[in-house]
Amino acid sequence: MTDTTKIYVAQGLRAAAYGFATVLLATSLADRGLSRWQVGLVLGAMLAGIAITSLAVGRFADRIGRRRSYALLFLLLGATGIVFAVTANVWLLVLCGLTGSLSVEVIESGPFTSLEQAMLAAERVSTTRTRNFGRYNAVAAASGSLGALGAGLAQWAIGGTEGPPAALFLVFVPIAVGGAVVAWSLSEGVEASGRGVVRGRLVNSTSVVRRLAGLFALDSFAGGLTVSVFVGYWLHTRFHASTETIGALFFFLGAFQTLSFLAASALAKRFGLLATMVFSHLPSNLLVIAIAFSPNLSVAIALLIARTSLSQMDVPTRQAYVMNLVEPDERTPAAAYTNTARYVTRPFGPPVASALSGIALGLPFAVAGSIKVLYDLTLWAWFRRVPLPGERDDV
Repeated sequence: MTDTTKIYVAQGLRAAAYGFATVLLATSLADRGLSRWQVGLVLGAMLAGIAITSLAVGRFADRIGRRRSYALLFLLLGATGIVFAVTANVWLLVLCGLTGSLSVEVIESGPFTSLEQAMLAAERVSTTRTRNFGRYNAVAAASGSLGALGAGLAQWAIGGTEGPPAALFLVFVPIAVGGAVVAWSLSEGVEASGRGVVRGRLVNSTSVVRRLAGLFALDSFAGGLTVSVFVGYWLHTRFHASTETIGALFFFLGAFQTLSFLAASALAKRFGLLATMVFSHLPSNLLVIAIAFSPNLSVAIALLIARTSLSQMDVPTRQAYVMNLVEPDERTPAAAYTNTARYVTRPFGPPVASALSGIALGLPFAVAGSIKVLYDLTLWAWFRRVPLPGERDDV
């Protein structure tokens, strides 16, 4: 089994845990007596922990060793599952959240993602880099969906009308142990080599990474304006869509998202990484603006499906682009810093969307799409003449 396949396995286990957690966290915290502000504190600690630990990974993971750091993150995930299963003490839950090991995002989910991106960029045996990232994100989307389904089935098997018991968090333990075992089985080939092992920071790529981080932060903030929870709320409020309709739509959106990840490699091979990033993302953002003006539910659903079919193609191409653009010994900090920029700004999106929807219900879609169009045009203007070494070999 190649290192690439092992990373897919480990990442699939983690994504399943995060999909499971998405359902579990939605109900179990409140059911255990935590107040609204305490729930917000725990979720805020999780977001802060993702950013803090991602920066730590960028600074120290290559020194400590990528495999060792990867295994340690899985063990932290297992410990987090134990704490969430046995206690409702808000400060212990906050402390676990600050480790950065837990997330409700299965795509680009914190310090794990930064390490996995750097290791996939180092592994060049079984397939090309962009195809690796496409499959990597497709595995995450599919595994996260299965994890969420598993949480629902567990609740159905238990029966009753109450929320799922906190003890279900213990499922993180075998997942974490399995992930740690896979992490330790990776070969020496995934490790960093050269100056970056000692340095652990950016030098030659500093200017490029700063510009990319700023643009990615802008794009992520815009994405936070139209998170899935808001989309479901908008469909229900605007068109009186039922829970069953929204649930079925989100299932199909997940399927189209997975397919778009897999299609990205073929497009990148034909048109290049940057062109695929920009010119798949740009029409999808125009569709986001159009969603705000949907006259009925059928049109809204069609626009959402069309948008999802295009919007995710930039994820694997963006990851591959960053890894190609920087020097090999700066890949871990580059991934960590550009990812952290996205994690820091995204939480500001939902409260801004709430304020905008008070003016006009569909306004968050129009604002989000407009910001993302600005991101696409600026990215193209800044980087279209920047050479990308070995691009054709890696797509």
